[in-house]
Amino acid sequence: MALLTDLLNLDLTDSTEKIIAEYIWIGGSGMDLRSKARTLPGPVTDPSKLPKWNYDGSSTGQAPGEDSEVILYPQAIFKDPFRKGNNILVMCDCYTPAGEPIPTNKRFNAAKIFSNPDVAAEEPWYGIEQEYTLLQKDINWPLGWPVGGFPGPQGPYYCSIGADKSFGRDIVDAHYKACLFAGVNISGINGEVMPGQWEFQVGPTVGISAGDQVWVARYLLERITEIAGVVVTFDPKPIPGDWNGAGAHTNYSTESMRKDGGFEVIVAAVEKLKLKHKEHIAAYGEGNERRLTGKHETADINTFSWGVANRGASVRVGRETEQNGKGYFEDRRPASNMDPYVVTSMIAETTIMWKP
Repeated sequence: MALLTDLLNLDLTDSTEKIIAEYIWIGGSGMDLRSKARTLPGPVTDPSKLPKWNYDGSSTGQAPGEDSEVILYPQAIFKDPFRKGNNILVMCDCYTPAGEPIPTNKRFNAAKIFSNPDVAAEEPWYGIEQEYTLLQKDINWPLGWPVGGFPGPQGPYYCSIGADKSFGRDIVDAHYKACLFAGVNISGINGEVMPGQWEFQVGPTVGISAGDQVWVARYLLERITEIAGVVVTFDPKPIPGDWNGAGAHTNYSTESMRKDGGFEVIVAAVEKLKLKHKEHIAAYGEGNERRLTGKHETADINTFSWGVANRGASVRVGRETEQNGKGYFEDRRPASNMDPYVVTSMIAETTIMWKP
């Protein structure tokens, strides 16, 4: 009798040309990832060669029961680290049968912004720092924390090692390797300030690819924590009180910012962001007001500020960028549960397309 793990690890490439494609999409809450699999006759590397597919939108909060069909449009392909071989993960967005993007499809508008000639000419680069918290299953309490109690105060946990300070490293490393296998441009990981909290970074990525890659990295993390029997939360302030929240700091540069004289371009872009502070805050994640208090390395949600090497500002410019006179800046306002399609495209629209 074969073991279940033997069957899960079966290599199909020697027995069939057929592959399994796992279609991934974002559900009605804007944060719930959904997926389902189908068999394809052979390997595929171009998303335009993949068939569209439908699902029951009434079961995801995206369509009424009497007209429930939603159509998945394949947009990006990644290698599947779970099934391996030629099997793939497919990031999709969602449309009505008539071809209109449904209201929760944030990718559609982002793609329009990134295809704007002015934006495309600037080749916007993104590096997104995705923070998250690992929770013990069924009790909604961070991994490594005593049940019903608290660990020692923050200080020893950031980038820590040791069984009394670092919780969940096996999950984090499994996720790191799964992202690299899949083709996500994950650039690093670290333990965060609150125990049980971690961060991974995706980037540099260009344009719409930033959103695709962050969503697939989130999908991989959800799948890995499922296997480990742990829950991941992207809540921006999972534990109230004197504990750090969770953000998704978004590093950004354009070609003009990366050239000599780019520092002046950065300053002009940051001044534009200041003028649209309220609009950006409204789109930067639900519950962000619980995180952006002016404490725990955040700026107050109602006040825009920026500075060089200032982690308590809304926007931070690196010391190296100031010294070189060119480079990038970091928007520290987005919450951990932000939609990367919304945030990346909005930053590009405000700093490149918008003329105050």
